[in-house]
Amino acid sequence: MPNNASQRPDPDVLLAQLREQERSAARGKLRIYFGASAGVGKTCAMLQEAHRLREEGASPLVGVVETHGREETARLLDGLEVLPRRQVEDRGVRIAEFDLDTALARRPGVILVDELAHSNAPGSRHPKRWQDVEELLDAGIDVLTTVNVQHLESLNDVVGGIAGVRVAETVPDGVFDAASEIVLVDLPVDALLARLKQGKVYQPAQAERAAGNFFRKGNLIALRELALRRTADRAEDEVRAWRIEQSVEAIWKTGAGLLACVGPDGGAEHLVRSVARMASQLGTNWHALYVETPGLSRMPGRARERTLAALRLAAKLGADTSTVAGDDIALAVVDYARSHNLSKIALGRSGARWPWQRRVARRLARLAPGLDLIEVGAPAVAAKPETASASRDAAPRALRPLPHLAAAGAGLLAAAVLMPLQDWLDLANIAMLFLLVVLLVAVRFGRAPSVTATCVGVACFDFFFVPPHFTFAVSDFQYLITFAVMLAVGLITGHLTAGLRFQATVAAQREQHVRALYEFARDLSGVLVADQVVEATQAVVRDSFGAGAVLLAPDADGRLAVPGAVPPGFDAGIAQWAFDHAQSAGLGTDTLPASPVFYLPLVAPMRTRGVLAIEPDAGRWVLVPEQRRQLDALAALAAIALERVHYVEVAQSALVSMESERLRNSLLAALSHDLRTPLTSLVGLSESLLRGEPPLAEQAAGLAGALHEEALRMSTLVTNLLDMARIESGQVQVNLDWQALEEAVGGALRASRAALRSHHVMVRLQHNVPLLRFDAVLVERVLCNLLENAAKYTPAGSRIEVSATLRGAVVEVMVCDSGPGLSPGSEDRIFDKFTRGERESALPGVGLGLAICRAIVEAHGGGIRACASPLGGAAFVFSLPAGSPPDMPDAELPDGFDESKQ
Repeated sequence: MPNNASQRPDPDVLLAQLREQERSAARGKLRIYFGASAGVGKTCAMLQEAHRLREEGASPLVGVVETHGREETARLLDGLEVLPRRQVEDRGVRIAEFDLDTALARRPGVILVDELAHSNAPGSRHPKRWQDVEELLDAGIDVLTTVNVQHLESLNDVVGGIAGVRVAETVPDGVFDAASEIVLVDLPVDALLARLKQGKVYQPAQAERAAGNFFRKGNLIALRELALRRTADRAEDEVRAWRIEQSVEAIWKTGAGLLACVGPDGGAEHLVRSVARMASQLGTNWHALYVETPGLSRMPGRARERTLAALRLAAKLGADTSTVAGDDIALAVVDYARSHNLSKIALGRSGARWPWQRRVARRLARLAPGLDLIEVGAPAVAAKPETASASRDAAPRALRPLPHLAAAGAGLLAAAVLMPLQDWLDLANIAMLFLLVVLLVAVRFGRAPSVTATCVGVACFDFFFVPPHFTFAVSDFQYLITFAVMLAVGLITGHLTAGLRFQATVAAQREQHVRALYEFARDLSGVLVADQVVEATQAVVRDSFGAGAVLLAPDADGRLAVPGAVPPGFDAGIAQWAFDHAQSAGLGTDTLPASPVFYLPLVAPMRTRGVLAIEPDAGRWVLVPEQRRQLDALAALAAIALERVHYVEVAQSALVSMESERLRNSLLAALSHDLRTPLTSLVGLSESLLRGEPPLAEQAAGLAGALHEEALRMSTLVTNLLDMARIESGQVQVNLDWQALEEAVGGALRASRAALRSHHVMVRLQHNVPLLRFDAVLVERVLCNLLENAAKYTPAGSRIEVSATLRGAVVEVMVCDSGPGLSPGSEDRIFDKFTRGERESALPGVGLGLAICRAIVEAHGGGIRACASPLGGAAFVFSLPAGSPPDMPDAELPDGFDESKQ
């Protein structure tokens, strides 16, 4: 059984718990009433708890509760103090919101804040209600709240795949997990559907729509399962935290966690696959553990590779793999199972060559009788060829005579040194000195040479020091007991010393690895360019593993740039495969294992940042799990450093671009503003010349007309430049109002009649297009730009059509023409600033019209795109939200707007 020292709690864990307790003491408690969907009774349960607290003498305050017209919920508010809501005006609509400031000023002991995932109205201090709750908790106020499973951030996409609806309002899982208490409010699906039909969830009209969409029985069953599983996960975390806090060693069978004990026998992979299937059937997590004892560390190379391959297979199948060092396999397994609360341990069936499972199973039964031991049957095909290979691999290990010769020589040397001293030393002291030699041999050479030293020491003690001397005969039977005790003590001492030597070596290696990781992370924290990351990574691999390494980074096209100096066996194709698939390849892997180079991809959170090519100088050490974990940790640090450097460069480039854009906008605004005055004068003077008395001569009138036309065009260009600068600086205010779209279309046609005079314009507006909430001046500007753009890039006599269609929650407005159309691939690019069509127009321009259109439409919450025209040319479609217009009498379209020719 483990000693008392092993049962003491971890001091670091206790210190972290004390800090967390100090932080939690000053913070309010959060209780979340959690359910699968609306209507299960979360709000009612919360209000019932408030009444219970009130009966106990507390004064709970109702901060905000959404009744949604439910009478039973509204009745539960009777007798409770309700905080008045503050009124917020958004786009002409008054919204009642939770009054956070008043709640903080009141400082109640408990406050009820319904619908944790709610989005606050614009202008509130926090965009989300859960952020209001966080501020209440920081102020020391206890909060009762509600949330549905579909509002958890991590489950949002899962719920979207089930119900076909993505919920926009979500709560971070960290808020949910940090709650002091989660109360699951559950209701059978049939009972919930019955409540929906009775109008206890939504109003009748809403209930009918919900029953045909979100509230389908299959959806509700799946949501209920998600809520139950999420609550179970939370309970599992609480059990684990309690066990750590209370230093509980006994295994609680609250789950069905599996632990596969991987050993050196040929059935390790069969064991791993069997346990993976069992874990899948039980729907639980599982672990794979390999305990490396001094004996297993010296096992044949082929058997060791099988064990490591089994661990890699377990990791691929979803297991948490771990390798621990120890003298007692069973004790290490029990300690691991207790620390991870795993109640079922799986062992492979014992074989003739590897009978360790039988001994481990018996010892496991004695150490932890409460564990469930599962014996997995042997694979159908025995691995006889592998066993033979393993025997051949073991032969070179057996032929190591030098340590044994050194151990025998140490015993003979001790006898030679003690011979002259036997008159002054007692036989007991001489025996102790021989045991000291055994101890020194065990420290220096290990367990097997210490056995040789023990046997040689006992023989020398008998031959040289026990009478009769120089013979193995014994005159007194007591000496036989002395020899036996001396032999036993020597063997036990050698065994224990060798084990301590092994543990010391493992601890030293781990300390070296941790120190290397720490120094590497420290070096990477100060790097500013990618070359420094490359140099630091190659240096740490060379120093820590004694191996040559090359870090290959990709170019802009995703191809690895191969430097001049690479390992002799380097293959660029394997490196590129490892980069493209984000999987290790080469030596010690399942992909081209014959390669002498190991290729490790540098996988960062966003993407793969490169490949580390390593050529080990000594054997296949990359197969050892500890070494692989060390390499994986180094690769992760290098990948994160490369990604950080990349985004630093991106941020610097973006900053330079933003500053350049700001300077350009400032310059354009200054120039445009200074040019508008003379241009206005020029337009006015040219118009005065055309309309003056007496009329100008024909030639002079032509020149004045051309001057007036060019001045107008130049004024339009300058206006576009100034508008673009104002839009990007955020100075344009959108004045939204409910109005008819046809009025904006008519105004745009009148403003653009000069540009459209040689084209045939058709207007088709559906009669069901409702009133829209938009800025008439800005939307008219969008239509003018689109109409003038169509006139520029189409020949005279072409058709231009303006249409509007109601499509669901938006109204789509299309301006299309019968001209040459758009170049393939330019549909998105033409909306960029200072970009013009490839087919040049006779009219001048700077390529800002479409960019201004996009900025204005997006400011209205819509979108704009370019596509092929039904008339054969180009089409531009922008959408505006339909909204909910106020009730007004039906208005007829003006004459000529159904289908007219302008």
